[in-house]
Amino acid sequence: MTDTPFHSLPASLALSRRRLIAAALAAAAPVPALAAQVPVVTILGDSITAGLGLPGRDALPNQLHLALEKLGAPNVVRGAGVSGDTTADGLGRMDISIRADSTVVVIALGGNDLLQGLDPKATRSNLDQIIRRLKARRRGVVLAGIKAPSEIGRSYASDFNAVFPALAAEHHVPLYPDLLAGVARNPTLNQGDGIHPNARGVLIVARRLAPVVAKVLKSPPEG
Repeated sequence: MTDTPFHSLPASLALSRRRLIAAALAAAAPVPALAAQVPVVTILGDSITAGLGLPGRDALPNQLHLALEKLGAPNVVRGAGVSGDTTADGLGRMDISIRADSTVVVIALGGNDLLQGLDPKATRSNLDQIIRRLKARRRGVVLAGIKAPSEIGRSYASDFNAVFPALAAEHHVPLYPDLLAGVARNPTLNQGDGIHPNARGVLIVARRLAPVVAKVLKSPPEG
């Protein structure tokens, strides 16, 4: 989701910063040798994935890792979230943000497209390209949707909300319909901005998302 200080930068500087952040993600410390023997889940996302406003232990990557372990699915979860990223940004950096050892990629983008009122057709096109490229690399894919509220405009909300199930059906990939299900608009589960989940909210997201990811981990694409 949106990170206000990031968007206060001039467009050229914001783009440069985004590229630097993406490069840093790719150059982060490698997974320990032991972890190389277990599946790696990468979450390609925005500030919710990046854990904006939260310590790393409470952020989605770590909480999803713990939730998967409780389901008996050995895993390493790697966060590839950049605050403020749209689906176009995610598409543009996926080659450096998603490492070759990734077994499953959770696509958790679209929230900033919604907040910026971007054309749902563009959102669909960007996500379509991400999915196609991941499947061509024999990566497991989980598509996490985001629900647009009707207050934004019924026509726009309808078009936006249709993007995720349509893509999941077209590409035969698992869909987690709403990343913030059970969390959105609940003040006790969100930070002060009303957008980003707090630690309790992230815990709910992780526990609900984990079974979908675990199923893909147990039957990854052949390659």
